[in-house]
Amino acid sequence: MKTNPIRLLPGFVLSVLLCQTWEMGYTRQFPARPPNIIFIMADDHAYQAISAYGSTLIKTPNIDRIAREGALMSNGFVTNSVCSPSRAVILTGKYSHINGLRDNGTYFNGAQQTLPKILKENGYRTAIVGKWHLWSEPTGFDYWNILPAQGHYYNPPFIKMGKDTCYKGYVTDIITDLALQWIDSNRGQPFFLMLHHKAPHRNCMPPLKYLHQFDEVKFPLPATFNDSYKNRPALQRQQISVAHDLDLRYDTKIPCDTCAVTTINSWAPAEWQREIERLTPAERRQWDSAYALEYEQFKNIHDPAALVKFQFQRYLEDYLRCVLSVDDNVGRVLQYLDEHGLSENTIVIYTSDQGFYLGEHGLYDKRFMYNESFRSPMVVRYPAKIRPKQQVSQFTLNLDIAPTLLDYAGIAIPADMQGASMRPLLEKGKTPNWRNEIYYHYYELSFGLTRHYGIYTGRYKLIHFYDPIDAWELYDLKKDKLEINNLYNDPRYLKAVKALKERLRSLQKFYKDEVNW
Repeated sequence: MKTNPIRLLPGFVLSVLLCQTWEMGYTRQFPARPPNIIFIMADDHAYQAISAYGSTLIKTPNIDRIAREGALMSNGFVTNSVCSPSRAVILTGKYSHINGLRDNGTYFNGAQQTLPKILKENGYRTAIVGKWHLWSEPTGFDYWNILPAQGHYYNPPFIKMGKDTCYKGYVTDIITDLALQWIDSNRGQPFFLMLHHKAPHRNCMPPLKYLHQFDEVKFPLPATFNDSYKNRPALQRQQISVAHDLDLRYDTKIPCDTCAVTTINSWAPAEWQREIERLTPAERRQWDSAYALEYEQFKNIHDPAALVKFQFQRYLEDYLRCVLSVDDNVGRVLQYLDEHGLSENTIVIYTSDQGFYLGEHGLYDKRFMYNESFRSPMVVRYPAKIRPKQQVSQFTLNLDIAPTLLDYAGIAIPADMQGASMRPLLEKGKTPNWRNEIYYHYYELSFGLTRHYGIYTGRYKLIHFYDPIDAWELYDLKKDKLEINNLYNDPRYLKAVKALKERLRSLQKFYKDEVNW
C-alpha cells in the first residue's frame, strides 16, 4: 500500500521543457506558470446521479465534460462520510482524528496547516465561495464569502469577509456568480478557488425553472429498497429511511400542516417555515402552483406502500432538479474558462463531500460505510498535463486531494499529510505500489446511527460498529455487490475475518488511530 506522497522542491517548480508527449501521440504545451485550481464541490451529490458514472436517472453533460476531457475516478472514496469532517479532510489531507473534526457538531481548528494556507504562502490568490459548514471562520483565504451554517436555497444570506449580506436569486446560481466575479479580478496570477455548492443537500429545494422537471418520469425503486436488514443491527436502528423518516412537509413538500412529524425530524416544521418564507410573493405563487399538483396526488393515496413509493418519487424529483442546476453552473465555469483562455492551464476538480443514498437499502442521507455513502464521485480536468478520456480504477480518497494539488503546483507536500498525490494515476492511469485497501472511521451518533470503522479491500469489506452497539459485518463483494448478506459469523470466512482484522489493526496503527477493540 502506497502511503508516501511524491515529494517536490519547495516553491514553484517550472519545467524547462517545451512540451510533453503522451502515449498515442498526445501532446500538450507546458504551462508558463503554475496551474490555476478550481475545486468544485457539491453537497451530497451521489455518483448514481452523474451520467458519466452510468446514471440512468439524469443527464449531467457539464460534469461529464470534465470526465471526458480529463479523468474519472471510478473508485473514489471518503474517510468519514459526513459533511463537516469530509471538508476538514480535504483542507488538511489528514484523517478526522488527526485534524480534530470528527462530526458535524465540532468547530474546525483554523489555526492548523491547510491547503489554502500553503498555496497562499507560495504565491496563489485564494478564495472560498459557498458552503463552508465548519463553524469557525475561514483562514488561509484572501477572499471568503460563505453561507452561514447549512445555508438557504432562495434569496440566501452570506457572510462576506465577516460581514452579513444577502443576495437575490437561487443559491447555486449566486455561488457561481460570486466565484466568477472573483476569478475575473484575480486571474492575473495563479489562483485557487474552492467553489462549494449547497445543493443538492436536504431538503432539496429546486430552482423555480425546474419545478416541473421529471414530472412525467417514474423512477424505479432500487433493488435493495426493501432490504430486511437481517443480521445487521446497526441498520435496524438507523433513522434515515425513506419509508419512516422523511418529513411530508419538509422533504416531500406536501402542504399538510397537520401531518405527523417523526421524532427524529421534530425540527422540520420550523425549518420548513424559515425556508419557504425566503421566497418573494411572486416566487411563492409559482412554488405553490407546482406543488399543488403533488398535493392532489397525495390526497388520493390511501395505501401505506403506495405512500412510500410516492415519497421516494418526490424525494428523487427534487434531488435531481437540484443536481440539474449544479450541472448548469459547472457548465458556466467551464464556459468562462474557455472564453478567457484559461482552460488549458486550469485544474478543475468536481466532487461531492461524500456519497449519498438514493433509496438503496431503503435509505436517504449518507454516514454508513456501505458503497453508496462511502464511494464519492470525482472527475478531474487539466488539459496541459492530463490526457482526456481516462478512467482511474485504483483506490483514491478525499484525503489525496490536498497532496495532489500541491504536487501539481510544484509545492512540497508536508510530511504529515496522510494522503498521496494522485498525479501518477491522473497522468498514467495507474501506478505500482498504490494503496490496495482503505481505512474508514465514522464517529457521529445522530439519526440513530452507530459509530463504526472498517477496512475495504475491493473483494471484502469488514465493518465494526462499536457505539452504542457492538457488532461486526463482513461482505464478500465478489458474490454480494449490493451488501445484503453479513457473513461475519459464517464459518467459511473465519480465515478471511482473521486476516482482515490484522490488516485493519495495521491500518489503524499506520494512520495513528488508536482504537480499543
